[in-house]
Amino acid sequence: MAGHSHWAGIKHKKGRADKERSKIFSKISREITVAAKLGDKDPNMNPRLRTAIQAAKQANMPKDNISRAISKSEFSDNKNYENLRYEGFGPFNTALIIETLTDNKNRSASSIRTVLQKNGGTLGESGSTSHMFNNCGIIHIDKKKISEEEAFEIAIDLGAKDCVKKDSYHEIITAKEDFYKIKTELEKKIDTFVYSAIEWRPLNYLNLDNDQSKKMLEVLSALEELDDVQNIFTNASLEN
Repeated sequence: MAGHSHWAGIKHKKGRADKERSKIFSKISREITVAAKLGDKDPNMNPRLRTAIQAAKQANMPKDNISRAISKSEFSDNKNYENLRYEGFGPFNTALIIETLTDNKNRSASSIRTVLQKNGGTLGESGSTSHMFNNCGIIHIDKKKISEEEAFEIAIDLGAKDCVKKDSYHEIITAKEDFYKIKTELEKKIDTFVYSAIEWRPLNYLNLDNDQSKKMLEVLSALEELDDVQNIFTNASLEN
């Protein structure tokens, strides 16, 4: 949980309420629409779209929702979405990187700043926290799909930075710019991944006690509630 996130940020509840599920679907739909608008409508020809659809399936998003999101890219509306990154500090001097997909950067900055200020944090300048993280591609492969030796060999052959053994999966770490290329090659050998995304991984973790972790989770939840926010990354090591 600590340090990396799925689509709508760091998840700390196993059961997702309908409201939360709806918000996750909305954010994934926006990413699918933008990916289809910027590239090919065929996911086989568009790695960003393919990754977005895979994330939708991991979130159990209905096929109709996925199809609608792709179709929406064909309509010319006045909204031009941008991927913008905001950096700042949460309570206890925790570092944050917040990725947004927004059609109004002033609204995004204002809403993020408000959440942080209310909780003892600040919105920083560009570069204020990104030097504390490594921007990299992450791919998780179920251990049942491939042996440790095979995973390591494939990762090295494709130019990945590392291959790490976890409890139930192999984690392949790539340079950010190599993520889609390596993922596309891996897809020729493995039909599905447990998870795949470009993340900001902290170089060092900041340990929080139980009470501090609870406060931090409240801040992350408030940021997640913002429509423009797609992903949140923190260097906080959170107590379970």
